[in-house]
Amino acid sequence: MMTNPLDLTRRHFFGRTATGVGLAALGSLLGRDAEAAADAALPHHAAKAKRVIYLFQHGAPSQLDLFDYKPALAAQRGKDLPDSIRKGQRLTGMTAFQTTFPTAPSVFKFAQHGKAGTWMSELLPHTAKLADKFCVIKSMHTEAINHDPAVTFFQTGFQLAGRPSMGAWLSYGLGSLNQDLPAFVVMVSQGKGNSQALADRAWGSGFLPTRYQGVKFRAAQDPVLYLSNPAGYEPAARRRFLDDLGKMNTMKHEEMQDPEIATRIAQYEMAYRMQTSVPELTDLTKEPQSVFDLYGPDARTPGTYAANCILARRLAERGVRFIQLFHRGWDQHNNLPRDLPRQTEQTDQPTAALLQDLKNRGMLDDTLVIWGGEFGRTVYSQGELTETNYGRDHHPRCFTMWMAGGGTRGGQTYGETDDFSYNIIENPVDIHDLHATSLHLLGVDHTRLTFKFQGRHYRLTDVHGRVVRGLLS
Repeated sequence: MMTNPLDLTRRHFFGRTATGVGLAALGSLLGRDAEAAADAALPHHAAKAKRVIYLFQHGAPSQLDLFDYKPALAAQRGKDLPDSIRKGQRLTGMTAFQTTFPTAPSVFKFAQHGKAGTWMSELLPHTAKLADKFCVIKSMHTEAINHDPAVTFFQTGFQLAGRPSMGAWLSYGLGSLNQDLPAFVVMVSQGKGNSQALADRAWGSGFLPTRYQGVKFRAAQDPVLYLSNPAGYEPAARRRFLDDLGKMNTMKHEEMQDPEIATRIAQYEMAYRMQTSVPELTDLTKEPQSVFDLYGPDARTPGTYAANCILARRLAERGVRFIQLFHRGWDQHNNLPRDLPRQTEQTDQPTAALLQDLKNRGMLDDTLVIWGGEFGRTVYSQGELTETNYGRDHHPRCFTMWMAGGGTRGGQTYGETDDFSYNIIENPVDIHDLHATSLHLLGVDHTRLTFKFQGRHYRLTDVHGRVVRGLLS
């Protein structure tokens, strides 16, 4: 049988050698970091971070009400946003029909925190206590103005669906530090505000082999779908079934040379190992009361943001490479003064607790923590502005995120916006820059982590991106 030279890549090698090494050895190879180890170029340089915990606030938190303090706006309340600020920039369909754009200062109080005097809203009292541990990036910007393409852009570096997510790229490039757990785990929690749809492709593998996609943990008796054996089906029977199925898949792989067959074998073996590792991981009963007190009143309720933050720490302890929490409910187009505090009440204490917990365990230095949403919110009110109420539309031109640990320089604010938090005036950072910087901290040169697909070498940052040195320690 003729062999296609395109199949002879290091990513396919382990599947090609299934017969030679035997199924047990193949399962071991495919379940650990052997592929990354086979590439002497990875990591490309000394890494500051071993893992990532990405706290994605789905729906777009308002930078004006949380981080980007603009006291001069009080004098502009109700006045139409000047054309010199708006500059005819793109609007969503929700406010394009408005004839006026009334300026809406935040109703929340701000204060400075930490040695660097970081400005933060009263809505984040717990996070504020750790202001010196993270770097606030006020100059983030994106090209997307609606939720789905904006989320897709943040996760994959491209607005259209079909490319691998950031976690999938890292799983492909660096693998896992634990052969009994996936390299990439995702959890989703529901907030108290308006929520947008969240597609599973946000943690997909795109054109990478499917074994690199994120594994979603659920708040259910079975955290991972189909992980448990059916009633009356003993583990020994499952082992025999997988061995026989593996032999058939190996035969098929020898015939077809399809790398997805090797992926299937690896996923079956991983699922078998996860039958032991996942129940132990998700059992929080052995956590001391002090941990639940640290993470707040929701910490004992499965599926909440607080409980997921505890699981994120436990996953990080066990060597999972990329852990992503999606928390929905940040889309405050109206009733923001009512709904935003409900959202931060759920997230502020657990977020701060996660940072403190990692620090207490000596893990923050080599764990990169990222917090933020897909874009920001407008300074003008969507719809009517009253004495006590306003809403904010989508705003891609400038918004705030923060990074902590993993080689970042905490206790600083990077970038600046104009007096209306509408345009960036200093040190812009785009999504490709954020990806490039994150990969750099993990020891990866973003221009060299590539995958050939349809005749082109793709990468997470496409043809863009730069490492933002000002964010590094």
